[in-house]
Amino acid sequence: MRLIHRLSQYQRLYQQLGSEPAAVTMAQLAALFYCSERHARTLVQQFQEQGWLSWHSQAGRGKRARLHCLKTPDELRAALLQQLLQQGDHQNALELARLDPQRLQQLLAPHLGGQWQAGSPTLRIPYYRQLESLDPLALSGRAEQHLASTLHAGLTRFITGNPQPQPDLAHHWQVEGDGLRWRFFLRSQLRWHNGEPITGQQLLQTLEKQRRHPRGQASLANVAAVSLPHALCLQFDLHSADYWLPYRLAELTCLMTHPDDTAIGAGPFKLVLNETPLVRLEQHPFYHLQHPYLDSIEYWITPELQADDNGNTTSCQHPVRITIGQQEDLALARPVQRSMSLGWCYLALNLRRGVLSEAQGQKLLMLIQRSGLLADLPLPNGVIIPSQEMLPGWGIPTHQASADIPLPAKLTLLYHPPVELVTVTEALQALLAEQGCELEVRYFSGKRWQSSEQIAQADLLLADNLIGEAPESTLESWLRQDVLWQGILPPHLWRHQQQTLLRIQQYPDEQKRISELKSYYQQLMTAAIITPLFHYQYQISAPPRMQGVTLTAHGWFDFGQAWLPPPLI
Repeated sequence: MRLIHRLSQYQRLYQQLGSEPAAVTMAQLAALFYCSERHARTLVQQFQEQGWLSWHSQAGRGKRARLHCLKTPDELRAALLQQLLQQGDHQNALELARLDPQRLQQLLAPHLGGQWQAGSPTLRIPYYRQLESLDPLALSGRAEQHLASTLHAGLTRFITGNPQPQPDLAHHWQVEGDGLRWRFFLRSQLRWHNGEPITGQQLLQTLEKQRRHPRGQASLANVAAVSLPHALCLQFDLHSADYWLPYRLAELTCLMTHPDDTAIGAGPFKLVLNETPLVRLEQHPFYHLQHPYLDSIEYWITPELQADDNGNTTSCQHPVRITIGQQEDLALARPVQRSMSLGWCYLALNLRRGVLSEAQGQKLLMLIQRSGLLADLPLPNGVIIPSQEMLPGWGIPTHQASADIPLPAKLTLLYHPPVELVTVTEALQALLAEQGCELEVRYFSGKRWQSSEQIAQADLLLADNLIGEAPESTLESWLRQDVLWQGILPPHLWRHQQQTLLRIQQYPDEQKRISELKSYYQQLMTAAIITPLFHYQYQISAPPRMQGVTLTAHGWFDFGQAWLPPPLI
């Protein structure tokens, strides 16, 4: 856009001359603009016509003229950004934002939240960090997982507030042969985000890719073959009966992407821009289920940076607290949805490493429980809640251990984000020091464990576990998918876990499966192998006119339900 280029040129001029009148020659301006004197004169005339500066020349070659910059670049950027956003010109708005990323949040502030732009409802979300890959087979953070479930469809899907898998690309499914054969019947007229028809052969190709991928293998390891007996029917033949299969096919790792481009899906929104600092989603016009009410959603990456004690910059926003709404209404914003996360941050004991015994692990948990450590953490009020249950009705045992059991002289703890775990590690170091145990803390910046070899380096593991809309199914999948378990369980316990999961999945009765899974997790908690420490308190604040704000299990709000009334005239 030529106007953005002109603004960049004006910014160079302002940086050189400032806001005070200055005497300059046309030759000096030509050198500043990297152009001829003739073109420099044209630029100055254009700036003057737009009211950006005043210019009083003198007759004669080489004479100095009087130039006065009347507008700051910030003022011009703010006005131009407002114009572009109101026109729905997000591409040029992005180019404008790149001129001065340090002031992006200030420029965007009047335009964040719910806005009607170019006649359509748009939601602009300021986000505190750069988003990572949105490929369902490479997901890491909570925001990425929420976006992926918005962009992509599965054969089945979970909807907010319902723990049962619902039809998605498949409108029905049937099971026969004592749970060994499942058929999923596809909707007709399905389309990818690029408008191309979805074929059963493409879905079959994507499923085969998932079966080969390290992240997808765990969910589909029991699948002996996938076939296409009809153009609108996918058939799964299994090694063993698996009544979790419809749940597995709704998981993030089984979402269907175009076989040639993982950015193309078939969910309610399509990805039209994924750059720094803007990620933009637009409504999928061919979506096969109920269409969302919002036309577009934009993530503007606007980190507020502050220096930590080591001089590193960190975000000062908190990811579990989200505020939405038009800028003029933000003063009226109040919490409209608040819920305790079903997921939790946990402490895991590495029995495979052999430094800590089960009895010592139980003593460690007893010390944590009796100390009140989690209730006294210096964290923002209401952000976390110490865990009493793994899931509702799955109580965490109270540990008892003999005071005569000594802890090892030194232990190693490995943790990864979220940020609250820094505070937990400091409190644990102080607690264990009182017992004569030195705790060495190591940090891993990734959002999930990478390998059993990585886990083998630590006696204690500290991380978080997200729980989806189907809590029990999520916990069953966690045992299969996370490399944590093979890393911390001795071989005989690892084999026992796999045998237990195989037995549980073959029960047709859902309540029987859940009961058996709960019993196994109770064994893990009693042995102090895994212990939830605290839950997050999710909160969304919005002004009164923002409607349909519904929290999902992962703490975001359902993009398919939110809506914005048109502006009152």
